[in-house]
Amino acid sequence: MKPDADGGCTMTAMEGLENLDGIISDPGEMTRAFSGFPSGVAAISARVQDDPIVMIVSSFAVGVSHNPPMVSFAAQHTSTTWPVLSRAQAIGISVLGEGHSDKARQLASRSKAGRFADLRTVEAASGAIFLDGAPVWLECTVEHSYPAGDHDIIVLRVLAMRSDDARSPLVWHRRTLKMLGS
Repeated sequence: MKPDADGGCTMTAMEGLENLDGIISDPGEMTRAFSGFPSGVAAISARVQDDPIVMIVSSFAVGVSHNPPMVSFAAQHTSTTWPVLSRAQAIGISVLGEGHSDKARQLASRSKAGRFADLRTVEAASGAIFLDGAPVWLECTVEHSYPAGDHDIIVLRVLAMRSDDARSPLVWHRRTLKMLGS
């Protein structure tokens, strides 16, 4: 680094950046770097063939499109939950709120049994399931799926929504759930 005219420092040409050349030498280091970007956490859930199914994602993104309204998330190719959820008539998106911090790992458990234990939910006529206490609910259908490396990017069309400004969302940052300060 070299000093600039304002008394700060300026990075020279690629100093400090690791050139990956398409090869990740240390996947753990990449995960650490990616975890520095805080993201919202959402429960994606629906009733499929009489079973309530849920998966937790930290790749959820809003504002993909406003007209028509669309959101997105990424699903790993190794997921056993997404192939089941993708068959649902409609999917409920619940942005996790402060009251869910102690239940997030339970919802994300590899064991499908008991994921909803001791959680209050609301189910739409379409089968979309929502977590009580979430700051945002979105009822969606799958619009597109795009391959992206070891994930698929799933684009959902929003059919209905509800938001509660009195509730604060959780964020995923540095591999930890944190409450968003006001």
